[in-house]
Amino acid sequence: MDAELPDRSRPTKPAPGDAADRFAQEMASLWRLPQAGSATGNLVASLVHCARLAANSHNSQPWRFRESDRGIDLIPDFSRRLPAVDPDDHHLYASLGCAAENLCLAAYALGRVPELSFDAERITIALAPIVPQSTARFAAIAQRRTSRSAYDGSQLSTAALTQLERAVHSSGVDCLMIADRQRIDTVLEFALTANTAQLRNRAFVAELRSWIRFNTVDALDSSDGLASACFGNPDLPTWLGRMAFPLLLRPASENRRLAAHIRSASAMVVISAHRDNPAGWFEAGRAAQRFQLEATVLGLQTAWINQPVESPASRASFARAMGLSDQRPDLVLRVGRGPQTPHSARRPVSSILSCRAQRARR
Repeated sequence: MDAELPDRSRPTKPAPGDAADRFAQEMASLWRLPQAGSATGNLVASLVHCARLAANSHNSQPWRFRESDRGIDLIPDFSRRLPAVDPDDHHLYASLGCAAENLCLAAYALGRVPELSFDAERITIALAPIVPQSTARFAAIAQRRTSRSAYDGSQLSTAALTQLERAVHSSGVDCLMIADRQRIDTVLEFALTANTAQLRNRAFVAELRSWIRFNTVDALDSSDGLASACFGNPDLPTWLGRMAFPLLLRPASENRRLAAHIRSASAMVVISAHRDNPAGWFEAGRAAQRFQLEATVLGLQTAWINQPVESPASRASFARAMGLSDQRPDLVLRVGRGPQTPHSARRPVSSILSCRAQRARR
């Protein structure tokens, strides 16, 4: 990828007749990586491009980046917070952790060693030259996606489960890998109860609707949100989708779909940080991104099952059922073999990166 690729990936509004094809073409261009090795052109833009491909809640992309003398600052964008589903900004900081993990992998591949320093208002990532060190996880950044579909339910080998578990563990994060059907059913019970409560919450439904992009034109135009194509749904006119959404999003039907998806998983993972604060949530996000990338390396799909940890009431009882005692369960994912769903859109690098030359002009 040359230095101009991130800005060339700015979505353009397609004609109605070729919206699906244009969406696929735009996503294929967007989800390309720079070639591993010594970076040419704009190193910072290339790193931010890789970072923005990370998983994040509702595809809200709650981040901004700023070039610094030593490297890059990763800054939370609170204008994109999700107060209904994420009132304490837990998922926001986890999303920042996902982006930071991608950025660090890209830094090694492009010949820089990253050194992170966390602050709730700014994560500083210093960069120093090294010999490029590309990894399979770096290559997996371009293939990873949240696959919101049913999997085939087949068992994973002990070696694969161990490989996934090792990807999560760090000095401040624990991993609970769940592969037996009885414990998966326990996760399912909590997920259904929490899902029902959320879907009966008008604020939650309204917030979710505001992030749904009901057709590919809107998905490309906004460069964010949850595209209907990523759920396997056909395009709808925006006005019709917004009107029908609360009528179609019913607990009974959604719980049937959720139950089928959980039961089709080969395994579940519960990620919990040692610290229940923004720094801990950030580390949980980094661990979740490593898990998803490692699953991608293994040819597996992943999707979030965060309903049990998004409400304080359900989260506490879920923690006890999982044997986590006083430790907060941060994030839950399912993993298995299944079809890949489409990638989601991302905002242009130029809209989220502030360079030193830009600041000087201001």
